[in-house]
Amino acid sequence: MSALEREVPPELLRWKCNLDVLPFETTAEIDPVQGVVGQPTAFEALKFGIQCLAHGQNVYVRGARGTGRITMVRQMLNEFAPATSAKRDFCYVHNFRKLERPRLITLPPGQAGAFRKSMEKLAEFVEDGLPKAIESEPHASRRQVVQDEVQAAIKSVTEPLEKEIESNGMALVSVQQGPSTQTMIMPVVDGEPVPPEALRAKVAKNEASEEQLKQFEDAFPGYQKRLVETSREVNSIIRSASQKVISLTEEYAAELLGNYTVPILEKYQDAAVKTFLDEVVGDVIENHLHARDEDGPNFKELYGVNVVLSHDPDESRPVIEENTPSLINLLGTVESDLGPGGMAISDYRGVRAGALLQADQGYLILDVNDVVSEPGAWRSLMRTLRTGRLEIVPPEAGWMRQTVITQPEPIEIRVRVILIGDARTYYQLDHADPDFRELFKVLADFDSELPRSDEAVRQYASVVAGLSRSEGLPPFHRSAVAALAEHGARIVARNNRLTARFGRIADIAREAAFLSEGENVTESHVLQAVQRTRDRASLPSRKFREMVENQTLMVQTDGEVVGQINGLAVMHSGPLTYGFPARITATIGPGSAGLINIEGRAQMSGAIHTKGFHILGGLLRYLLRTEHPMAFSASLAFEQSYGGIDGDSASGAEIVCLLSALTGIPIKQSMAMTGAIDQHGHLEAIGGVNEKVEGFFDACDYFGLNGSQGVVVPKSNAGDLMLSERVVEACRQGKFHVFAVDNIYDAIELMTGQTAGQPDDQGVYPAGSLLAKAHDEIEKFWRLTLASPLKLSQVQPAGGADDDQPILPNPNEADEN
Repeated sequence: MSALEREVPPELLRWKCNLDVLPFETTAEIDPVQGVVGQPTAFEALKFGIQCLAHGQNVYVRGARGTGRITMVRQMLNEFAPATSAKRDFCYVHNFRKLERPRLITLPPGQAGAFRKSMEKLAEFVEDGLPKAIESEPHASRRQVVQDEVQAAIKSVTEPLEKEIESNGMALVSVQQGPSTQTMIMPVVDGEPVPPEALRAKVAKNEASEEQLKQFEDAFPGYQKRLVETSREVNSIIRSASQKVISLTEEYAAELLGNYTVPILEKYQDAAVKTFLDEVVGDVIENHLHARDEDGPNFKELYGVNVVLSHDPDESRPVIEENTPSLINLLGTVESDLGPGGMAISDYRGVRAGALLQADQGYLILDVNDVVSEPGAWRSLMRTLRTGRLEIVPPEAGWMRQTVITQPEPIEIRVRVILIGDARTYYQLDHADPDFRELFKVLADFDSELPRSDEAVRQYASVVAGLSRSEGLPPFHRSAVAALAEHGARIVARNNRLTARFGRIADIAREAAFLSEGENVTESHVLQAVQRTRDRASLPSRKFREMVENQTLMVQTDGEVVGQINGLAVMHSGPLTYGFPARITATIGPGSAGLINIEGRAQMSGAIHTKGFHILGGLLRYLLRTEHPMAFSASLAFEQSYGGIDGDSASGAEIVCLLSALTGIPIKQSMAMTGAIDQHGHLEAIGGVNEKVEGFFDACDYFGLNGSQGVVVPKSNAGDLMLSERVVEACRQGKFHVFAVDNIYDAIELMTGQTAGQPDDQGVYPAGSLLAKAHDEIEKFWRLTLASPLKLSQVQPAGGADDDQPILPNPNEADEN
């Protein structure tokens, strides 16, 4: 395969967003996105965790910041939280038998048991009798009357418009768009409604008349406006009718419940009882009347004498976000007061609820890193979830106050905890806490990327539209949206993917809006914002370039050198990555030390780099299949590298460098190479491919582009390329080249200009090929070993934890093992 065939065409070096997929001029013309984009798996998991109220189905929302985790949690709780009471009411009162143990609501002496039985009967009616009564006559007839009125009202509003549209050669068509259905106006062609684009296509093919198209386009805006107005009117009718049915139902339910509560109030002449019963009636009407759930609360427990919580009856299932989850804020506390002699005393009046009690029968949202960083908070949270019992003042919290003499009775609670965190913390908790996997069984995993498609680009536009409106930013031109999508592709750096970390996209959008000075944001503003972001974190990169320019760091971009190759490395500065060339050298000669990793000997090699280096020995044995052991000493090093080295992306370059040193065939210094290698010579994908290519391009550009310079990357990374426009333009002009290969043979030929050679069935390479010469040199080393065994036996491998063992022991030495 020729070099030209291996070169990546310029049009594939950078994905360009097609503006035609954005059917608007600015984002002011489109609706903001509803919900979180591109997280279907997390959506389903979170929906299950919200709706399934079984024990242990607490949720861990795992993902990177900026992927919309907390946004989706809030929206889904608002949309999918099952109906229930607005919380049970818990009231602590004085306990005469045990003063330090306040009990939950007490009645006058001797009346507690009877009141409980009365409340149990009321709970049974709420559970069984009330739903049947609501569904029976006469209330069913009242609902039917309202429904008939609604249908008639809707027909009177919509029928005139439908007839007028049909009379003008158009039709109303319901179109499914994601989870919702939208009514659209379409032209009728040959008796069938077709999309406007289809009509235009027919006109272009002379299958329909220009007059028909013009007639549709002239009439469409007016009818579309009327359709929107009609839809609003219909929605208003439906809402009004729904509210009327709700009001009728509530009035009827209140009447039925009154028949049960009046006898209780007559028997228990107490203001607290009246307040409590009024709240029960309000709770049933507001939270259980219109929607019932089989997994809902036990009404006997919810409305029992010992379980009461005073809350606004209009509250729905609670959603609590605790941003400071200290032990007291989670569990609650008993506030003390000064008594006689200045001693701190406390009683039932000082009981205060924490986030767990506030979220009872609802949801508690916590950041996992905040919880584990607060002393005692994580242990107390897990104990409460495991037992279902809330101890407002746990014993181990006593040291936090001067005197604790009051400890309320434990409360049976039912709360769904949603932890927001990252993958690393998830695995740490799973490993360290045996209760974690039993109590947090639902994992909502947020992906940091989404498929690159026309729909995804339009979702980007909706996200930007929402950001623009919510933060008062100027509208974004569609070219700006396209530039943001391209930046999203650059961030993720994966074939046909866009980043789902919209937090980073939003940051660029905000800076672009700042640069626009109140005008519409355009592509140039976005590109300028991206560059400014990179410039602010580019000090390490600038320092490296300065060292290259003044020759402090030696980098060659032309000529040929034996045993020297331009590898590629990256440095990180916050979320940004910068690439730069790294000079790798190799030497080899007869001996028994085998491959020596100089970085490993100096304890500067990371585990992944060390693994990649060890693979070179296996690959060398695969390429040079000799009938005798290999006998050589070779060393490889990253020159002028004074920090740690990790990653295996240089292993492909290292094997080429080693073969060059072995054969004496020089390597083109106008080329650089990156890619991991396996033991069979396949070049494997690596990270940071865009930054690495651009890093070598910058070096070549400084010394002068001559048309022969380029970079070899793994073929599996070719689809990930999202290079800067200046690199793409240089490639388009033939001043720079990017080659994609999938095996070491092609890489050798590109880096040396020599034929690598392919082995025949017996493993013999063609005469004159590079690998044939390498095979001959290895055999020469072996013969030298046989000729002077004593001398070679004195060669010992250097010490060190990362040292390779000798490939060849001295044949005259006995095996000491």
